[in-house]
Parts: sequence; C-alpha cells; structure tokens
Amino acid sequence: MIKLTRLGGEVFVLNAELIRYVEARPDTFVTLVSGERVVVRESMDEVVSRALDYQRAKYLFPPLTPDPRAMLSSTAARN
Repeated sequence: MIKLTRLGGEVFVLNAELIRYVEARPDTFVTLVSGERVVVRESMDEVVSRALDYQRAKYLFPPLTPDPRAMLSSTAARN
C-alpha cells in the first residue's frame, strides 16, 4: 500500500498491486487494472518510486509462519 494525495489535498492509500500504469500529462494519472483513473499531486517518478519501495519491502521481512518445506530441508541438511 502506498500513500498518495488527490489534487484536492485528500490523502489516501492505494494498493500498489493494482497499478496498471502511471502517466504525466502534466498532472499525474494513475490507471488501475480495473480501468479506474486517479489524479494525484505526486510526480510520476514519485509514484513509481513508492510502488517499487512497496514491492521491495514485501520481501524484506520473513513470513509470519515458517514454510514447513523450508524447515524440512534445513533439518535434513543438519542430519
């Protein structure tokens, strides 16, 4: 999820997984996979940067519950 600002100043959170593409015309338009378009204050580069940071952050933390397959392979390696 990324935090963005509508042209009117309203801050909202957008699921970055739903972004289809971003355009600068000169306002920044974010088009979602559903076809919905949102106009935001942030630049195109800023939206892309936030979306990439979000994607990177998803993989920085280990899963809350360990993958049983990983546990089995690490146990087998120790034996």
